[in-house]
Amino acid sequence: MSFPDKKQRKICWDARDKYWECLDEQNIKDSSETPKVCSALRKVFENSCPSKWVTHFDRKRDYNVFKEKMVTEGYEPIKETE
Repeated sequence: MSFPDKKQRKICWDARDKYWECLDEQNIKDSSETPKVCSALRKVFENSCPSKWVTHFDRKRDYNVFKEKMVTEGYEPIKETE
């Protein structure tokens, strides 16, 4: 597969953004959970982007959700055991 040109990248990014919006509307935090409402958008996303990009974007979204949670809720440090 050749590297996507500017037009193909825009199509990919638009598909990703629409899919992520659907997940946000459904309050889904984990990218591995795709509700039926968003399944058609997921297929468009997967068909519009190279598979490595899909994997990367899924991980990126999960990390962004995790990072946001750490900022808003904080975290509990790991207690050292002796």
